Amino acid sequence: MSRRGGSTFLRLRPAVAVPRLPRRFFSSSSSAKKTPSRAAHFAAVGAVTLSALAYQMAYQDPMKFEARTLADLDERLKKEEGITDNSPMRLRMEEAIRQKQKDIVFALEQIDGTRFKQDEWKRPNGGGGTSCVLQDGNVFEKAGVNISVVYGTLTKGGIAAMRQNHKNVKDVDNLDFYALGLSLVLHPHNPMAPTVHMNCRYFETMNPDGTPQAAWFGGGSDLTPSYLFDEDAVHFHRTLKEACDKHDKEYYPRYKAWCDDYFNNKHRGERRGIGGIFFDDLDEDVVDTQNGFAFVRSVLDSFLPSYLPILEKRKDAPFTAKEKEWQQIRRGRYVEFNLVHDRGTAFGLNTPGSRVESILISLPRTAQWAYMHEPEPKSRESRLLEVLREPKEWV
Repeated sequence: MSRRGGSTFLRLRPAVAVPRLPRRFFSSSSSAKKTPSRAAHFAAVGAVTLSALAYQMAYQDPMKFEARTLADLDERLKKEEGITDNSPMRLRMEEAIRQKQKDIVFALEQIDGTRFKQDEWKRPNGGGGTSCVLQDGNVFEKAGVNISVVYGTLTKGGIAAMRQNHKNVKDVDNLDFYALGLSLVLHPHNPMAPTVHMNCRYFETMNPDGTPQAAWFGGGSDLTPSYLFDEDAVHFHRTLKEACDKHDKEYYPRYKAWCDDYFNNKHRGERRGIGGIFFDDLDEDVVDTQNGFAFVRSVLDSFLPSYLPILEKRKDAPFTAKEKEWQQIRRGRYVEFNLVHDRGTAFGLNTPGSRVESILISLPRTAQWAYMHEPEPKSRESRLLEVLREPKEWV
């Protein structure tokens, strides 16, 4: 324990009983204002931008996982005072994604007529999550809407990697952190209905007294059709653009380009889908966590309006065996991206003790790899490939 300014602050290292702390202990602090150039921001695309959860899985030393006291304090705060506008940002973000998970699962159950299986899990030495999964439903072959919430300690290697994109992170031997995220992937049965992915996450590093030291947001949403309907692509992108424009009219073109660059099967020379938006490390664009939180909430709120009208229109459309086969081939390309290029998947699978079922929830139930397969010229299949090789501006 240490004394500062007449208040008592808790050092998080010892595993001892912890007294209740004053409310200002939990206040969220803003990072220093930075105004990077657009070129600097796009340079981050080519840099090693790991997701928040990939950081904790790749660089956490399980023998030094000592942040449980903060987790206990957060749980007490939630029970005794609830979540308000004055609560720590991590708790406000957690409340937002838990409610959004419920909203999305409820809406999808109404469409499919099948209940999601809810799986509560705990991570060894701290943290956990809620996985909501539907398999072999009436509309969805496989659907996952998942949450992870993790408290932990980064080691020297993790801090060094993080500082490549976050110079405001302290260069110390170890650093307590908090990470959470909501991630979903939906794979419909019907090849006319597109696969969709959405993710929003928050990462926070802690000072020794438990106050935030640095914080940032990441996320995005993208559409992966097997058959291209221009009106669907326009609707999806327009909805995301409207969500971005509420905060900054430069967000949509910037994050649309970032999405096209990231979800790219470079070994095939084609994108995974027709894109959407992708953003990470938003301590560069957002000068404080209040603005970042507002933007991420707009992205979360845009998901159902962007996707459900498309799904409703396509889920019962007629299709042939040949069209189903093309869907399976496209899903094979989806698998290739997730296993070959996706950074979070790669780091997760190479980390001892990771929860493999949660990491691979994004993969489709079925997929196919046909040797030297090329669609017929001027076919609907070949037009999709043209757009995947040369992304379009939809709005």
